[in-house]
This record gives sequence, structure tokens and C-alpha cells, in this order.
Amino acid sequence: MNAAGNASLISFRKAGFTYRRGEEIEVPAVKGVDLDIHRGEFLAIVGSNGSGKSTLAKMMNALLVPTEGEVIVDGMPTDEEANVWDIRRTVGMVFQNPGNQLVSTTVEEEVAFGLENLGVPTAEMHGVIDRVLGEIGLATMRRREPHNLSGGQKQRVAIAAVLAMQPECIVMDEATSMLDPAGRRDVLETVRHLCRERNLAVVFITHFMEEAVQADRVVVFHEGAVAVDAEPKTVFGEGLDLDEIGLDVPVVTALSRGLGELGFDVDPTITEMEEFVEAICRLRSRT
Repeated sequence: MNAAGNASLISFRKAGFTYRRGEEIEVPAVKGVDLDIHRGEFLAIVGSNGSGKSTLAKMMNALLVPTEGEVIVDGMPTDEEANVWDIRRTVGMVFQNPGNQLVSTTVEEEVAFGLENLGVPTAEMHGVIDRVLGEIGLATMRRREPHNLSGGQKQRVAIAAVLAMQPECIVMDEATSMLDPAGRRDVLETVRHLCRERNLAVVFITHFMEEAVQADRVVVFHEGAVAVDAEPKTVFGEGLDLDEIGLDVPVVTALSRGLGELGFDVDPTITEMEEFVEAICRLRSRT
């Protein structure tokens, strides 16, 4: 989905965050970030371990407030305590380990948990639960115990629980890193569906480049700052030296470049498997 023309939902303005350990030790994790996240866009954030991605994510819903600059969510500065409740309803978080977010004995009770805290009437709550479980593909599992589900299913339950709160943005912090390839595909398809159908902003923090290429926009985070902010083809396919900051290009891009270096007529900016297969088919048809 193209976010062009959509208003900025989350804005970082020279925002930074420094962890303080004791009175003298300071560890800057995020430094002077300027970044806008728009309604309806699927934004991927990538970076090596320790680059500050998770700190940046927590700044999006006031789990951390900036120690310099500002972060504004839907017009609300995150450093004003009176805004925190509304900010966390606007921006939902899904973390790496879904088990840490699951607190109830059945799937439907898990989805109901946040609604109960909001004081949603019981009659209305049932409608919300039915709609969300259907949308996430969990309608037949509503009586199941979350802890007996697969990793991908648990993560979808966590997404459903956040979605029931009707956020305008979901931030997923390495939410697929503990899943197998099938589970990662399952969660990614769910997220892309939500972005498209609900006009949700989705911030997808990942170290899998094959996931990042499916986003509308990719932010490369390095040493606490934005190194690159562009469309996937620009980030991965146009020769940017990601090796210097500890990142790989997607496998299909590496293969395309390698074939080009061997003299084959293959576009070195390919980022999607479908494009790569089409390029190989064209090569075969010429031989």
C-alpha cells in the first residue's frame, strides 16, 4: 500500500534516548532521529544487533520517552504523562516472544483481556472478539489454550489481542525471529492483510531481509541513527554497501548480482523471488 498523501501518525523530531547506569555511565541508544510513519503504510526497520531498533520501537508508544528531541503520536507528545494511555491505545506492541504476552487460558479470553480493562460492555465485546478472530483466522481456535498452539498461532493470538484494542499502528519488534519459515510466512501474511484492509500503520522490525523487501519502505538503522530510508529496491537492489553495517541483501538479490557479474543479462536490483524466477525463465528461453 502506498502511504503517499496519508498524514503522519508517528513523528520523531531529533529524538534520542540514552540509557543511564548509575550517575556517571551513559549509553546512547538512539541519536537525533528524524522519522515519519504514516497511516496505512508497511514500514520495515532493519539493523544489526545493538543498533537501537528495539529502543526506537519502545519510543513509539511511550514505553520509553526521549531524553532529547521529541516523539509525537497522533498529535500527542509521548513525554506528557497525561497522553500515555491514549498513545498506547493508538500504538499496539507485539514482541519477540508471544508467550510473554499471553496471560489467559483460552484464545477468546486472551482477546477479551484488553477489552475488559477498557470497560467495553460484554455484549459489544463478543462482537469485537468474533470479528477479530475471524480476521486473523483463529475463529476455530477460540476455545484452545494459547500455550498449546504453534509459535505462529501464538503470535497471531498476540496480534489479535492488540487488534481488539483498535489501534492505528501495530509495532512488531522481531516478532518472527523465534518462528520457523512457515510461521514467519503466516504472521507476515496476516500483517500485510491488516495493513491493506484496515489502513493500519505497521512497523515491522526484523533481521530477515526477505521479510523487509515486502514492505512499502525500509529504514536501515545503524548505531542509533537512520542510515537509509527508501523503498526496498533502493535499499537492497541498487548497490548500497550494507556489508559495512553488518547486513546482508536478500538471497535472490545476491544471486541476481552474481549472475550479472558472470555476464548473464539479469537485473541486479531484483528483490522478490517471483521476479527472479521470471528472469531465469527468460534466460532459459534464449538458450
